[in-house]
Amino acid sequence: MRSLSSPSLLSSLPPTPPSRIFVVGIGFFSLCFLMTSLGGQFSAKRLGDSPFTIRTEVMGGVESRGVLRKISDMLEVILKRMDSLSKLDNSTTSDTRRLDELSSAINRFQPAGLVERIQAIAQNVSNMAVRVEQILQNSMAAGRAVRDGSSGQCEVPRDPHYPDCPGKVDWMRARWTSDPCYAFYGVDGSDCSFLIYLSEVEWFCPPLAWRNHSSPPTAAFRTDLSSLLDQVGTGKESLSFMKRRMRRLASQWGTAAQRLHSKLRQRWREQKKILVHVGFLTEESGDVFSPKVLKGGPLGEMVQWADILTALHVLGHNLKISMSVKELQGFLGVPPGRGSCPLTGPLPFDLIYTDYHGMQQMKQHMGLSLKRHKYVCHIRVIDTFGTEPAYNHEDYATLHGYRTNWGYWNLNSRQYMTMFPHTPDNSFMGFVSEELNDTEKRSIMQNKVNNMAVVYGKEASMWKQGKEGFLQILHRYMEVHGTVYYETQRPPEVPAYVKNHGLLPQHELQTLLRKAKLFIGFGFPYEGPAPLEAIANGCIYLQPKFHPPHSSLNHEFFRGKPTSREVSSQHPYAEQYIGRPHVMTVDYNNSQEFDAAIREIMSTKVEPYLPYEYTCEGMLERVHAYIQHQDFCAPELGISSLGSPGPQFVLLPNSSALTWAPDASAPSAWPPLSSLRLLASQEGQSCVEACQQANLVCEPALFRFVNNKEALQVQCEVVEAEVNHVFPAFSVLRRECSLQKDPLLYSCAGHSPKYHRLCPCRDYRRGQVALCRDCL
Repeated sequence: MRSLSSPSLLSSLPPTPPSRIFVVGIGFFSLCFLMTSLGGQFSAKRLGDSPFTIRTEVMGGVESRGVLRKISDMLEVILKRMDSLSKLDNSTTSDTRRLDELSSAINRFQPAGLVERIQAIAQNVSNMAVRVEQILQNSMAAGRAVRDGSSGQCEVPRDPHYPDCPGKVDWMRARWTSDPCYAFYGVDGSDCSFLIYLSEVEWFCPPLAWRNHSSPPTAAFRTDLSSLLDQVGTGKESLSFMKRRMRRLASQWGTAAQRLHSKLRQRWREQKKILVHVGFLTEESGDVFSPKVLKGGPLGEMVQWADILTALHVLGHNLKISMSVKELQGFLGVPPGRGSCPLTGPLPFDLIYTDYHGMQQMKQHMGLSLKRHKYVCHIRVIDTFGTEPAYNHEDYATLHGYRTNWGYWNLNSRQYMTMFPHTPDNSFMGFVSEELNDTEKRSIMQNKVNNMAVVYGKEASMWKQGKEGFLQILHRYMEVHGTVYYETQRPPEVPAYVKNHGLLPQHELQTLLRKAKLFIGFGFPYEGPAPLEAIANGCIYLQPKFHPPHSSLNHEFFRGKPTSREVSSQHPYAEQYIGRPHVMTVDYNNSQEFDAAIREIMSTKVEPYLPYEYTCEGMLERVHAYIQHQDFCAPELGISSLGSPGPQFVLLPNSSALTWAPDASAPSAWPPLSSLRLLASQEGQSCVEACQQANLVCEPALFRFVNNKEALQVQCEVVEAEVNHVFPAFSVLRRECSLQKDPLLYSCAGHSPKYHRLCPCRDYRRGQVALCRDCL
């Protein structure tokens, strides 16, 4: 039995408004009723001048905690109502008489100082709730251990997937009393309690087989977006834009979900708890995007975030959405302050999708927790232009000149997720474009206006300087249309012969694109969604070729971005993965080449085309595979750590590539080793280029299987492991072979004129470059 006492002595009530006496009395009896009805044994008695005592019997876990919390909440409500009603002085005579009668009846209990005693009781109840929580945590943990015959006799596991476990147990043995939070989580000095804590509150030890682990919930496909639309919220034009997009594509998402469900043969999928924190739209980051939505500002990021949210919802996951730092703190359970105190519990989410702004906000408000705990392995960073490993590794980037304003988070490079598949070191997230049915495609082809062009440039600044020459050539052959934003007067930068429609809503822009034959780019913006939408609506996309390619070395836009990637055209994906006849890339400074391209376009017929990976089904398939298979929290073991005799490679027929021997035992991996094609690059060539030449894709997840002497297949006088983003690699001239010492620096993008790179390439599914043939 537990007893809570107020030290206040009984005395006569001071003059109090009848309304307040009435509320105190009713509140007091309500409190008694609540405690009785909830199952506690309650007694209230007057013993002369003895303390007024409330006694409650502590019940089992959930019940007692619920009782205490409800009592505390009710006391708080009572006190607030007393304060508000005590200010009422306009009661009628009859009301006053009734209150006097009730007050007289209540006074028979002589509850002198009742207000102060209720306040004391409330504080005691609150303190008791914390203590009961601790007692129950300890007793339930100990009880389970005793029932399982494991109390004090748990063996510390030696698991290569949890190499830090033994050391952490030793630390707990010596230091578990250093912080009361350990006792709060059930640690009592026994090895069993240490292992329970280290496997369930933190993640340094494997789950204990004798513990009750409930089955994870099932993810079921959803076709109704109403709850998602409610979660996105209101109040910003950016959010309104995203919700309009979700509604417009809702039926296509539903159809895609049904198709993928059939393709997966109703396979069971685990439902994940996912937090999406859209950092760039928070007020704390400045949110420069929302005010520009209706003024021709960039929409690509909002397009992608709307599609990410929809894909996660349709896949059936438990989704929470944060659009402010306050919401982020609430969802994560972050203590107030600047992150000096660590989180004491496990991360309440399996995955967190955010951006670079969100990473900075989490660093500021999670502080020690983000550094010391394994929280970062659950994070996925939406990163439009990509982050290469040399920029991601903080120490390496600082020492070797790769440090920028972004990057340096020491993540696995595949945790960065891009808009297009331009950086194989990262994961390709993407977005979707609207898919047409066969009837719509035929209608578009029949109604195309052969001499109509639409310019890709919503802001007047995009029409400045250097555009007059090729626009005049275009004007000789075609009627030129623009969608440039303006408020009252036509922008002077737009030539008079251009028919400017102003900024158009999405459905009106689609109507325009379905009539036009040509969609022409000015060279900026880079890698946006609009060219794919134009091609999907039957346009040919014409874009400028860059001589030399644009990069962080020679172009202001890319300076400071965490990538050395060279951009050879305005939209490299369209050039490389779609190409002619849907995409033409020419030198705009060569008037003859430009003129010939326009005439070729006018004589070429094309059907509307959309790559599978940019359909709703393609994105669902890709995101599903990532969620079910990518795990950056478990350590990735290389060949030398697997206890196997070594890698077993065989030469592919009619190829210079090696692959894993089909009759050899293959370690568990995703992508699976059946997809591996091992190549050596030319000197100075990156693995991105070497794999592309063989119609393959560089796969950074497979570097760990080729980072060994056996995979080199050359005579090496010296074999050393070093920290360098070019390794594993070899030099034929010097007969030197170099392996990678730091897995964070496995890099598809790295290259050096001194070395041949060792490149783990893989095959890919048709229309889905992110996934290998066996990846589903």
